[in-house]
Amino acid sequence: MEMMGRFARFTQSELQRSFALLRTTSEWLGVTTGGGIMRKRLVGLAVAATLGAAMFSFRTTASLARGPAKRKLLYLTQSAGFRHDVIPFSTGIVKDIGEKSGEFETTIAADVSGFTAENLKNYDAVMFYTTGELPMSDEQKGAFTHYIQSGHGFVGVHSATDTFYMWEPYLKLIGGYFNDHPWHQVVTVDVVDPSDPIVSGLPSSFQINDEIYQISDFQADTSHVLLKLDPGSVDLKKGGVRPRFYGWPLAWTRTDGDGRVFYTGLGHEQSTWEDPRFQKLLLNGIKWAMGDLK
Repeated sequence: MEMMGRFARFTQSELQRSFALLRTTSEWLGVTTGGGIMRKRLVGLAVAATLGAAMFSFRTTASLARGPAKRKLLYLTQSAGFRHDVIPFSTGIVKDIGEKSGEFETTIAADVSGFTAENLKNYDAVMFYTTGELPMSDEQKGAFTHYIQSGHGFVGVHSATDTFYMWEPYLKLIGGYFNDHPWHQVVTVDVVDPSDPIVSGLPSSFQINDEIYQISDFQADTSHVLLKLDPGSVDLKKGGVRPRFYGWPLAWTRTDGDGRVFYTGLGHEQSTWEDPRFQKLLLNGIKWAMGDLK
């Protein structure tokens, strides 16, 4: 309201100055004491120019008052395999994060029909909470790949690594694949790079109750790990545990062409989505993928 009040006072002042200029111009041309056809024509031109300048000032000021347009996020929730119960809840959280921060607007996509070159142009980043071999055509896959590599953002949550095993460019995009989840419990998460703006607000380590993914085919050389599991907080002798040289990364960033990619393996439990730490992590990851967080 305060901003609109200042805006109204400013535009009123601009119009007053414009009409004062119009009166001065009219007097100089002799309109107040009469005049010939030429003078009247000159006055008409002066009126048009003055009012045009006033309207230009009004439109410019209105644009400044509205501020920059919000970014746009396309959130895909289609499951071609296991579907997580938390997905409907997550859509509300993502929308709420965008609205409360004022950073972005979210469109929920229940299927891949919107993954066309023309439609993707409307979005600054795409987010996946997906599973399985999504039914994208070759044309859609090409459009999606071009969209990311030409400078847009990708955000993957939890089972986004349980997606597109049969499409090699997706591994290059996301950086690894789901390879079982031996732990579903309270674990300790370590921040690997506290200087990174995505995780700079988190404590050096924290505990959270969630399902923990193991990652195979991890592109360690081209990924920047942000969070990892503290192996001391879990039973490494449990069945299905597969130790690897890179451990158990839980969040990372990477690039694909000119595109920016953020992924976190957290997000199975509703309590995780309700956790302010996870919400801040997700907001920062989305902003980074959109190019707004350096």
